[in-house]
Amino acid sequence: MDITFMVALVIALALFFDFTNGFHDTANAMATPIATGAIKPKTAVALAAVLNLVGAFLSTEVAKTVSGGIIREGSEGIQITPEIIFAGLMGAILWNMITWLKGLPSSSSHALFGGLIGAAIAGIGLHSINFESLMQKVILPAIFAPVIAGAVAYICTRLAYALTSRHDPETGDKLTQKRGGFRTGQIFTSSLVALAHGTNDAQKTMGIITLVLIAAGTQPTGSGPQFWVIAACAFAIAIGTYAGGWRIIRTMGSGLTDVKPAQGFAAETSTASAILASSHLGFALSTTQVASGSVIGSGLGRKGTSVRWATAGRIAIGWLFTLPAAGIMGALTAWLVSTGIVGVVIAGAAGFASVLLMYFESRKSHVGHHNAVEVEEAGHAVRFQKKKAAAAARANKKKGGQK
Repeated sequence: MDITFMVALVIALALFFDFTNGFHDTANAMATPIATGAIKPKTAVALAAVLNLVGAFLSTEVAKTVSGGIIREGSEGIQITPEIIFAGLMGAILWNMITWLKGLPSSSSHALFGGLIGAAIAGIGLHSINFESLMQKVILPAIFAPVIAGAVAYICTRLAYALTSRHDPETGDKLTQKRGGFRTGQIFTSSLVALAHGTNDAQKTMGIITLVLIAAGTQPTGSGPQFWVIAACAFAIAIGTYAGGWRIIRTMGSGLTDVKPAQGFAAETSTASAILASSHLGFALSTTQVASGSVIGSGLGRKGTSVRWATAGRIAIGWLFTLPAAGIMGALTAWLVSTGIVGVVIAGAAGFASVLLMYFESRKSHVGHHNAVEVEEAGHAVRFQKKKAAAAARANKKKGGQK
């Protein structure tokens, strides 16, 4: 097969994966502020899209981990082919679509790594995988990051409620405290999560495209992503983010716990901190796992609320199966494309048909910005009553009480 055609096909598929990554992970940043009414749904996804775009230009450390860390290539004598990368991307995309259809916030990152590892093992062998790098940069962060983020969110939530509680000076009884400031603060913390997401998740597709360019011999081994690769991936994930991913927003926004502004603020702060730290260190972190861990931690930190452990269990099962499931799909696709051009055509057609089928299936129970999350006082934090209107409202309320 013409190497130029295969490289072009893989780049196109990688950008489509980046698009699915965008709508799959919008919930990481914007589910909680939508649920608490801090930002209107459409405004939230537009803001996340812009910040994902900006974040993608801020770092390339994770891209280097993907392009030269997980798969042994170049100096160690392993030559991964564009066909193998094609197979890995197919496995990742199919798993992303399946979990999106089910509303499960699984890891797009682990789907990508799983698909790529499965395809490489099936097409080349076990020796093609750098297991040391895989353990240090993927597996260990996957275990510890959501736990740490959840613990930080728990502590921050407890502190937020403790610091803002008030007591009657005479009786000592606890008074109801309005915490609208946290809702306003969520605009900034959720924006920081979206920016951090761009610095981490967009990098993974940059790494894949860089890997295929290295495999095709058009870029030297060990080099980072070119500017056009960075720009293309940034725009692809931004467009995907704007598409919404409303099914997963529903799960993250209200499926795990009933989120209040102080909780959302704490969860988003811990999520952003973990993602930014991992991007700086080059860890290919699952932002979905970190965000989910933060939401659960914030739910545990607020007295009187509860975590829906059945939903959390479903999400955990999704996490557990992501790497192997995507790996199996990638391996099967690798076996198919190894037969030649006919296998590539069959794999591409089957993948396209599967994605189309899942899309039409999703339309049977449509979830959009209008019904993703039940929102009270939507947009309250960014739309303040004018003084005259507020005074008139108070006067009418007083007049009504005198009747």
